Amino acid sequence: MTKNSEMSMMGELTYFMGYQFKQGFKRISICQEKFVKNLLKKYDLADSALVKCPMLPPNNLGPDESGVFVNKTLFRGMIGSLMYLTASIHDIHFSTCLYARYQANPKESHLVDVKRIFRYLKGTLNLGLWYPKGSGFDLKAYSDSDYSGCNLDRKSTSGGCQILGGELICWSAK
Repeated sequence: MTKNSEMSMMGELTYFMGYQFKQGFKRISICQEKFVKNLLKKYDLADSALVKCPMLPPNNLGPDESGVFVNKTLFRGMIGSLMYLTASIHDIHFSTCLYARYQANPKESHLVDVKRIFRYLKGTLNLGLWYPKGSGFDLKAYSDSDYSGCNLDRKSTSGGCQILGGELICWSAK
């Protein structure tokens, strides 16, 4: 790379594109604490109460035909921010993708639920991915599907993950 670009060593990597890197003697951890704090301020949720899980069971999740419409730009911005966070915060991936389905016509009930995800993140700021140095190169892959589990459109939810040396390196859900 140095042949094509000018490069220099500026020290240990600590922050890059919203990710914080903490390097210890036997591990590297990645989190997005600073990015989440900025999002909480941006969406006026910095003083909101914490919740212990990103979503409640979706008993009545749907298009909410009688609900009040909300600002699409705000809703889509929140969903986009959450999608970016899913790269290092796995436990919000399912709920974020579930509410992303309502970006065309978001209602107040959907916005309340998306704000709940941010309230959950507020309580998990210091959590992230942790990779021990010297872990092996044993690669494992898993997948699963629920076969038409959505009551609205009978679409399936499927997902998979790849684990290298006992640590998650890639995942998907659809």
